Amino acid sequence: MFSELLFGSSTAHIIFILAATIALGTLLGKVKIGGISLGVTWILFVGIALGHFGMGIDPQVLGFVKEFGLILFIYSVGMQVGPGFFSSLKQNGLKLNALSIGVILVGILVTCLISMISGTSLVSLTGVMAGAVTNTPALGSAQQTYLDTMGSSEPSIALGYAVAYPLGVIGLILALIVLRRVFRVDPVQEDERLHKEHVIETHDPDRITVEITNPQLDGKRVWEVARLLNRNFVVSRVLKAGAEPILADAQTVIGLHDKVFFVSDPRDTEAVVAFLGRQIEMPQEAWDEESKNTELVSRRILVTRPSINGKQLGALQLRNHFKVNVTRVNRSGLDLVASPSLELLLGDRLTVVGTESSINDVAGLLGNSQKRLREPNIIPMFIGILLGVLVGMIPFHISGIPLPVKLGLAGGPLIVAILLSRFGARFHLVTYTTISASLMLREIGISLFLAAVGLSAGPEFVSTLTGGGYVWVFYGFLITVIPILIMGIVGRLVFKFNYFALMGTLSGSMTNPIALSFITSNSPNDIPAVSYSTVYPLTMFLRVVSAQILILAAI
Repeated sequence: MFSELLFGSSTAHIIFILAATIALGTLLGKVKIGGISLGVTWILFVGIALGHFGMGIDPQVLGFVKEFGLILFIYSVGMQVGPGFFSSLKQNGLKLNALSIGVILVGILVTCLISMISGTSLVSLTGVMAGAVTNTPALGSAQQTYLDTMGSSEPSIALGYAVAYPLGVIGLILALIVLRRVFRVDPVQEDERLHKEHVIETHDPDRITVEITNPQLDGKRVWEVARLLNRNFVVSRVLKAGAEPILADAQTVIGLHDKVFFVSDPRDTEAVVAFLGRQIEMPQEAWDEESKNTELVSRRILVTRPSINGKQLGALQLRNHFKVNVTRVNRSGLDLVASPSLELLLGDRLTVVGTESSINDVAGLLGNSQKRLREPNIIPMFIGILLGVLVGMIPFHISGIPLPVKLGLAGGPLIVAILLSRFGARFHLVTYTTISASLMLREIGISLFLAAVGLSAGPEFVSTLTGGGYVWVFYGFLITVIPILIMGIVGRLVFKFNYFALMGTLSGSMTNPIALSFITSNSPNDIPAVSYSTVYPLTMFLRVVSAQILILAAI
């Protein structure tokens, strides 16, 4: 019976081998050598070992497991980085993609130079390059171009890919580690520096008290002040001399020497203070203490009602209907200014100031039920995967290229996930997922992908190496490492990229989800994932096209 589990072909055998590969690989990934761990990459090498000793799985089953695992991983990454993707694209997306294109061009140059110097067929080296950059669509593109052009297949393309892939993974991770050592980067200190320099936009709002000294504002209503200043801030409470603090609304009149407590975007705080008057020391706790003499209380309310998902905060008219003031919105641990145009999403926590009864009414409107958030939103997830597969299969015709180009089963789901996480609420799609569920989905996906790749490469891996393929492994290592080291130095010294953006961009330029998983597990922020997603679509497209061009040039 045990022999059937190890070397059979039953469903039990498939599950047993996959589970053993992932469990043993994950266990080895916790081992650190010199303070460095390869993490989930060990699953790949365990799979190669088991495949070599005959514990393989049917190729069609492995193909499904590999692609489905990659889709789960890529989709969860897209959902994670989607909200910050478009702002990143506006800020430095062109530079990130320029660096990625540089990695691709240097890799093509290295491949051509190896072919010229060693005399190795450029056809075979195209397969080696696809493995070195861990890009399966490039492999498929090269194979299909050769078949359509020559009328027959070329086995060396797939073999080159198989022997170069494992060291392509480890080579990229080693190159990233080398860059970290060369630039002497401490991830924690780098993260703190970026926060101080406001490179990482936490959106954590300022809470400021000012005394009104601008005579132009005497007698103005709050909505008039907001119109005149046109900045992102919310007036929460107003304290007039000799009176109790009052909850501010659009019609509240402000006078000279009134004390005003407001919440604002850090980028707008200085301008708001300068316009209103002068800042005074009166922390929020003091306002809360003053409020004890009135009926005002402050509570956090959870958005859990699906009908609220995607609605703008201003459209709910909470001030007019319930006489409450929303001062800020916490989303995934980040505080956002409660501007009227802010679109609310399931899982948001609103800080609401008002009377106890009015706050209870608002809680009833928004849901405020933790139990509802524990229910998984399966339908939107699989709708996203369905649409992602469709997008990935759409062919793009380019002048001069005989075959259409596709984004594939990785690029399509990534793009759809980014779009759904950002705009899904407008179509009443609830994409909320708990952090633990998202991490579980991502880890299961990458683990299945690595196990399948390792098991599929295992049977021919050693024989290819001993038959002269070890030279291809070396060539693949050069194609992996040289572009990363060169463009990594350029990115740091010329483009002045921070460490996290640089690592994510370099991983994206190699379309390497394993390296991304390695980086994100050692990063205190999501900049690597955002950068990876910023360059991934264009990189995937160029990788597929470049493989076709190299095959056509070789024959």
